[in-house]
Amino acid sequence: MLNTLYSLLESTKAAMQAVAAHGMRSALTTLGIIIGVAAVITVVAVMESLSSNITEQLDDLGSDMVTLRAFTNAEQEMLGFSNKISYEDFLLLKGKVNNVSDMTATMRAFSLGSSVQFGRNTTQTQIIGTDSSYQRVIHVYPELGRFLSESDDLKRRRVAFIGSSVMKKLKMPDNPVGEFINLSGDWFRVIGVAETRGSLFGFDQDNYIIAPFSTIKSLNGSQVTDNIDIMFRPEQGASLSDIKEQMSRLLRQKHKLSGDDPDHFEFVTAEKTKQQFESITTSVTLVASGVVGISLLVGGIGIMNIMLVSVTERTKEIGIAKALGATPQFILFQFLIEALILSLLGGIIGLLLGYGLAALVAMMMPGSAGVMVPMWAIGLSFGFTTAIGVIFGLAPAVKAAQLNPVDALRYE
Repeated sequence: MLNTLYSLLESTKAAMQAVAAHGMRSALTTLGIIIGVAAVITVVAVMESLSSNITEQLDDLGSDMVTLRAFTNAEQEMLGFSNKISYEDFLLLKGKVNNVSDMTATMRAFSLGSSVQFGRNTTQTQIIGTDSSYQRVIHVYPELGRFLSESDDLKRRRVAFIGSSVMKKLKMPDNPVGEFINLSGDWFRVIGVAETRGSLFGFDQDNYIIAPFSTIKSLNGSQVTDNIDIMFRPEQGASLSDIKEQMSRLLRQKHKLSGDDPDHFEFVTAEKTKQQFESITTSVTLVASGVVGISLLVGGIGIMNIMLVSVTERTKEIGIAKALGATPQFILFQFLIEALILSLLGGIIGLLLGYGLAALVAMMMPGSAGVMVPMWAIGLSFGFTTAIGVIFGLAPAVKAAQLNPVDALRYE
């Protein structure tokens, strides 16, 4: 045991001396490992940072908020059907479903258009018709002014609550409350500006205008209420599954769906969206890491080739070492450890380089939470490079250990 340990220590010392003596060759040998590890770390860090950033934004939407919307499957679409949820459906659910703290209906005023004008400035935006409950369900709060009130909806007032991006694009005053904007020929008075939320999935969350549901309906007729979204929040401690069951039963009865008919609607939660996104990013990370990880195999082959050349170049050196008493085990350990040192050296440099590249990318990503390199990625990279050093260094090490000392001394 002691002899083996001593042999291992001496072999490590000899391997480190060999690596230091051939600095340029060692650097070129580790290049493939460096590139592979750096690529893996960069990809994983960027995806982790992106995932964390979007997860935080989804958390801001509220994990308990649920959206009920129309759903049309592929078979129905091919037959020309398009399922819808109407305002009457909303009134039915609002009057009969229990254990819901707040519920609101929203519609996109497509027929009103998406162009808004202030003075000579015009921009494109989304126009949402809803009521005062929207604020409590979505948790949108005014930076300036106020949100819609019940009386705004009851009296069909032409008032608008705008996102901060709309204010900036229209070059409105710092406090635009009281100013008038033109929505496709109709004038609306600005009553408030929302707090800035930033972007999500590249979508500007502040580019919208909210107006009273009844106002949009009166200006455009019933066509805009043919399809709406219903958003609600369960009461604290209430069972979401029970609420969904109540809503599903009421809607299926109203739409006269038989037992075999599929639902014409679906429930979407922020938690469900988060899980779907995490599943996608995990798959993308693993696939991307696997692709760039192929370069690690290329680096391992490079190490094996260089080590085989090194064995040939150092044949006489090996013969002298054996003539002086070096055992095959000593020679095996020396070349195997040398390959392992080169792999680990490439892994360390690759890790530092990958971290630097990830930091550079993070600086260019808006809203980035910084560099996030999970421990599993570091462990996997070093575990892989260690395996590469052992596997691809084994053949040269065995060749060196099996050299006949007499033949080796005669080698020219």
